[in-house]
Amino acid sequence: MIINSNIFKLFILLVSFVSSSFAYAANKLDSVRIWAAPQSTRIVFDLSQSPDYSYFTLTNPHRLVVDLKKSSTKVDLSKIKNNSKLVKKVRKSTPPEKGTLRLVIDLNKPIKPSLFALPPTAPYGNRLVVDLDSGGAAKAKQPTVSKPKVTTKLRDVVIAIDAGHGGEDPGSIGPTGIYEKKLVLEISKKVAKKINATPGMRAVMTRTGDYFVNLNKRSEIARNSKADLLISIHADAFTSPQPRGASVWVLSMRRANSEIGRWLEQKEKHSELLGGAGEIIQNTDNEQYLAMTLLDMSMDRSMAISHNIAGDVLSNLGRVTKLHKHKPESASFAVLKSPDIPSILVETGFISNPTEERLLSQRDHQNNVANAIHKGVLKYFEQNPPVNSLLASKSSVEHKVRSGESLSVIAQRYRISVSKLKQANNLKSNNIRIGQKLIIPRA
Repeated sequence: MIINSNIFKLFILLVSFVSSSFAYAANKLDSVRIWAAPQSTRIVFDLSQSPDYSYFTLTNPHRLVVDLKKSSTKVDLSKIKNNSKLVKKVRKSTPPEKGTLRLVIDLNKPIKPSLFALPPTAPYGNRLVVDLDSGGAAKAKQPTVSKPKVTTKLRDVVIAIDAGHGGEDPGSIGPTGIYEKKLVLEISKKVAKKINATPGMRAVMTRTGDYFVNLNKRSEIARNSKADLLISIHADAFTSPQPRGASVWVLSMRRANSEIGRWLEQKEKHSELLGGAGEIIQNTDNEQYLAMTLLDMSMDRSMAISHNIAGDVLSNLGRVTKLHKHKPESASFAVLKSPDIPSILVETGFISNPTEERLLSQRDHQNNVANAIHKGVLKYFEQNPPVNSLLASKSSVEHKVRSGESLSVIAQRYRISVSKLKQANNLKSNNIRIGQKLIIPRA
């Protein structure tokens, strides 16, 4: 009985030791990923379970210390790919207590940290996200293209080009593993190059590399650049490989009325979870509240312009690729919700369709798609140039009468008198017809 009693006590001790070991290191740090943007950096810690964490900053030198409770790792932190100008390295340090994994992020300058946990969202599991902001508005580096000298104060028409997804958010993934974020960035850069090569037009990109830009921030970049139009470029996907074809979307204040539209709305929410939820979670005074207020205001003008541009872009896309729908579609996408900037979303094709995935990865097809987008945008702004723009300074422009327009409406848009508009077109009455082409004289 004495021997059995000792064995039993030894067994209890072993069980207690093993249990306490598991309790101390229940969570595993599986990998670390660093995504660098021009003025910020995102570090993602991939974990086996939801993290229990705390953090603090230190100076001289600048560091961010993150403690993961009941966690351990076998990751070689010295081999992490790091292209950030803010982060020197990520390393382990002596923990404050047994079972805690202490991670130190050595920094090159003071930063404003924002940390938040994200639940599993395919293709990722549990994550702890660390956003490091060096302060100041992010200014994307723009392609340098020589522009003709303009002696007057006439301005360029500014087009904001938004390559969808990026960084932590890969977007849709094609049958062969190609990421949407990569393809749309390549097409977006081609569109920007064509815009910048057009006298009187200038492109601004919301992202120029592989990093995530919060959905509200994309509109903010466009607004800060005084953009006349925001184009968000994506590659479609669906649950089956059959659907194919390009489409152009404008904002709907109601839920999308098509199955594809509802799928895309869900995909955008998925993108927020992958890459953008942190700002919404952390910043209670975020511009989301301003955006919600602004959305209650009139958006008629921006939405009407968006619809007209969408039609012109779609018409040109139909000349170079198959169309999914021959008319602009509508859905509730966050990137389209800026009330003061006309915005369209171009789905360049279905990356979930093997044929279109192959096409979208080809340089010639990307160039054809970019050219079609550029032509559609240029056509609209040549016919409807903003006041005091270089495009408006031409001796005359041509305007195609659209549904709901009258001579007085067209005259007001171009800031000329009805009589001058009638005189330029030899009109004896105020009657005009849809599709009629009018010469708009210089004001």
